[in-house]
Amino acid sequence: MQELILIAVGTAFVNNVVLSQFLGICPFLGVSKNVKTAAGMGGAVVFVITIASFVTGLIYKYILGNPNIMGGELEYLNTIVFILVIAALVQFVEMFLKKSMQSLYNALGVYLPLITTNCAVLGVALTNVEEGYGLLTGVVNGFATAAGFLIAIVLMAGIREKTEYNNVPEAFKGTPIVLVTAGLMAIAFYGFSGLI
Repeated sequence: MQELILIAVGTAFVNNVVLSQFLGICPFLGVSKNVKTAAGMGGAVVFVITIASFVTGLIYKYILGNPNIMGGELEYLNTIVFILVIAALVQFVEMFLKKSMQSLYNALGVYLPLITTNCAVLGVALTNVEEGYGLLTGVVNGFATAAGFLIAIVLMAGIREKTEYNNVPEAFKGTPIVLVTAGLMAIAFYGFSGLI
């Protein structure tokens, strides 16, 4: 249990997927204009990464990494199989949001299908395999990674909402101030490195 807690805290705060590994930057910068949309995107990413960690863990354990199937020599298919699984999960989330939460679906716009190509989702699945995580540990790692993404994107959205009304120099308006803010957030999250 202690190992799972260490993995969860380490993944969510110390090795935050966006602020230290720089994965998932596109939706992080694109959807973080308001807190409500950012929280919706973060929730969708939590769902997709957690389920993807479980499904890809099962596929790896019983098919791709199984020594009884072709001598365990199917590992070269990890990336392509994981991408297909992630794409299918994102389609499921998109259909669900379109039917049940139309306003959130419209607010996320083009960024919802971008979860398919969000390298954070694929990065978690591949990290679980590379680290040799079992099914439970992989799901905890996936959930914690997604929770870290959710925390980062909601914080960024809150900061962006506040800086919108500040007097920002002309040269820093728009993307530059967002990147400076992300850099400062990364430095702040670096302070968590003493936790583990």
